[in-house]
Amino acid sequence: MITWMQSLSDPIRARLLRLLDRSELTVAELCTTLQLPQSTVSRHLKVLVDEAWISSRRDGTSNLYRMRNSEIDAGQKKLWQVVKLQSVLESTAEQDDARLEQVIEARRSRSQAFFSSSAEKWDRMRSDLFGTRLDAFVLASLANPDLIVGDLGCGTGAFSHFVAPWVRKVFAVDGSSTMLQSARKRLKDFSNVEVRKGELSHLPLEDESLSIGVMALVLPYLPSPLDALREAHRVVQVRGQLILLDMLPHDRSEYREQMGHQWLGFSEQQMSTWLEDSGWSLDRLLPLPPDPDAKGTGLFLVKATRNR
Repeated sequence: MITWMQSLSDPIRARLLRLLDRSELTVAELCTTLQLPQSTVSRHLKVLVDEAWISSRRDGTSNLYRMRNSEIDAGQKKLWQVVKLQSVLESTAEQDDARLEQVIEARRSRSQAFFSSSAEKWDRMRSDLFGTRLDAFVLASLANPDLIVGDLGCGTGAFSHFVAPWVRKVFAVDGSSTMLQSARKRLKDFSNVEVRKGELSHLPLEDESLSIGVMALVLPYLPSPLDALREAHRVVQVRGQLILLDMLPHDRSEYREQMGHQWLGFSEQQMSTWLEDSGWSLDRLLPLPPDPDAKGTGLFLVKATRNR
């Protein structure tokens, strides 16, 4: 108790602690707020750190200091409440508070200035720094953790790898042994993913075993997309859903030779008819906005429900 009292006996340390009780601040910000030299502020901060009143963390080239409100001893808390009440009455308190508000406002202004100057290039900047899948990860985290997902036509397992951390179980199905070899390597660390070989027209899955079936860019390869949609209907539970991503109609006939496509995209009318004929209730069919970096054709997204 004596050492705690000694550590707060200096009015500068009391002023410092009152500020750090309100906000996390750098040494430079504390110097500005208290109008004291860095050497003085740093010396008093060391005493407060040594007596476990405050802690610091590295942030780039600076250290940010804060009061250890939730971590200090109960006796320390009581002592601080007494000192805090007295420090508020000091003549310097009002000026410290005003300058602290200016420091915080300067932070906001720097952030606003950055966004004002970067708004037009922000999307590119964010992608360059953090990748292009941030929004998708946010959406994936909204998934019901009890979902059982079928990645139907999984290819190398990219979607299964993406969704596996957020759901109970994933069945990754594909008809290509080579693709499945890559998928197994990618998915080997997930205990909740099961990789199976099978055609989409004869899925190696039990009736009503899935909560959701996902088919992404697979229908153009199939002789009969309708058969695949009927089979997906069989393996998805009643009130379960089908998410389907595929190509809008296009004239790139070279895809037949380059990628083995049997269909040059699908119209809304064609998809609506096939979904109805295979037992699905179409909830939504939405053409996706073009990606400026994409070289392929336009895409659409379907969400359908099995109601019977």
